[in-house]
Amino acid sequence: MFIIPAIDLKNGNCVRLLKGEEGTETVFSTSPSDTAKKWEQCGAEWIHVVDLDGAFRGNPRNFEAVEAIVRSVSSNVQVGGGIRNIATVEKYLEVGIERVIIGTSAFTDRAFLEDICGRFPGKIAVGVDTKGGKIALRGWKETIDTSIAQTMLEFRDIGVSLVIHTNVDRDGTMEGIDTASVKGFLSMCPLPVIVSGGIASPSDLSEIESIGDDNLLGAILGKSLYSGSIDLENSIRRFQ
Repeated sequence: MFIIPAIDLKNGNCVRLLKGEEGTETVFSTSPSDTAKKWEQCGAEWIHVVDLDGAFRGNPRNFEAVEAIVRSVSSNVQVGGGIRNIATVEKYLEVGIERVIIGTSAFTDRAFLEDICGRFPGKIAVGVDTKGGKIALRGWKETIDTSIAQTMLEFRDIGVSLVIHTNVDRDGTMEGIDTASVKGFLSMCPLPVIVSGGIASPSDLSEIESIGDDNLLGAILGKSLYSGSIDLENSIRRFQ
């Protein structure tokens, strides 16, 4: 499975949030591109970038920082956060983003999702963030009641390439992976899945690996890397 470092952007800085809540950020670096280079040197084949300002405000605010990351590394870069129109998708792909992650709009504007999946096959992923077992939208401020299993089938039929599942209740907490939640989500999703939220130690990665589901493509690491509780280079060597 791919071990994927995360870079969360707020006001141009690399930060981490607690449970996705605005105002809880801790700044880890004022140069996200230098952080990306560090993760590339550790062997990262993919880097996961989130524009938090975009997620909270509904339109990307850190494009220059994202572009700088793409230009500074040869690793594949995927990005999400406030992407809600075709122009933004095109803009990211034009500067070299390998995969664009759609969040809220995948659930509120199905025509948009169908359009971009048709235009950019293999390039569109959906971020499925859950909070209290429900899908969370609009910067994790709202939850909706919908059938996750049925929605995942619809995403597959539309042409979504993969799903990134974040357990927001665990995100940034360092409480450890919720294995039952991961297994439950995998049982409902016919698409490849990358998981995140709460991964705190190599033992969490071992737990994820032991699930043994063919659709489990990778794991995203955030605070565990920045706090030093997981060594990226060693984890890539061991689990990837």
